[in-house]
Amino acid sequence: MAGVSPCWPTAPRTIGRMISNADRRASEARRAASRAPRAAAAACKVTVCRGCCCGDARKVPGVDHAGQIARLREAVGTSAAVRASDCLDVCDQANVMVVQPSPQGRAAGGRPVWLGLVNDDDALADIASWLRAGGPGIAEPPGVLDLYAFTVSRRVREALED
Repeated sequence: MAGVSPCWPTAPRTIGRMISNADRRASEARRAASRAPRAAAAACKVTVCRGCCCGDARKVPGVDHAGQIARLREAVGTSAAVRASDCLDVCDQANVMVVQPSPQGRAAGGRPVWLGLVNDDDALADIASWLRAGGPGIAEPPGVLDLYAFTVSRRVREALED
């Protein structure tokens, strides 16, 4: 029996305790995360097209395309999640953004709003103001955003929802 540890019979219990402690810590972390504020999860979502034409200085010169998303993220704070996407297939409206309502906005009747030709900081400020007020279904957009809003084909709309 040389080489057999006298502690061997207790090893499975120690391993079991280690697993139990790890499970307990993971469970506590999940509970803590569920108690944390979830503003981003319940916020509007903005999809900014950065495909073939949107974000391209050859298509839309004179716009700081790289900084546009960063400025929008900073302006909306936790009011909306801003993400970039590949081409949304409405290149004639570059630069395109889709504002999707929060769950509360959707329950209140809000629907995604497509905005095109968003090529200046004044438009970004109006969009950010609307999002901070609650976005689609919660707050009326500033009137000037009517100039940017457009309707897309069902094919394009359904592709984004997938």
